[in-house]
Amino acid sequence: MPDSNAVAAPVRTICYTAAPDVEASSAFYTEVLGLEVAMEQPVVGLVSAANRTAQVLVLPVGFEHPQPSFGIDLGRPEAVDAAHAAALDRGLRVVYPLTDEPWGVRRFFVEDPGGTVVNVLAHHGGD
Repeated sequence: MPDSNAVAAPVRTICYTAAPDVEASSAFYTEVLGLEVAMEQPVVGLVSAANRTAQVLVLPVGFEHPQPSFGIDLGRPEAVDAAHAAALDRGLRVVYPLTDEPWGVRRFFVEDPGGTVVNVLAHHGGD
């Protein structure tokens, strides 16, 4: 069992969907399911007004390679660094390197033991 002080508590999980028609998908999630547009670049980010941690990102097909199945926001860039080190220590396959993205997140993609690609991230400044 990992030391609970060494492991960050995720602050949100993020669902992803790849869409050949981003506008139509965005309309579906806003008009049918009631999500709100929180960002439009580099992808469409949708959130619930009732729970801001309930989120869906609509990605254009081919935006990410490999395409992550979902994201886990660890809240702080330092926690992303620690998770990256822990993943490497366990011999897990990092499929997208630790990167500071121009849109303000620090992240990497890792395959979990079952082969699912997970985007591990945090916004700079903890927002």
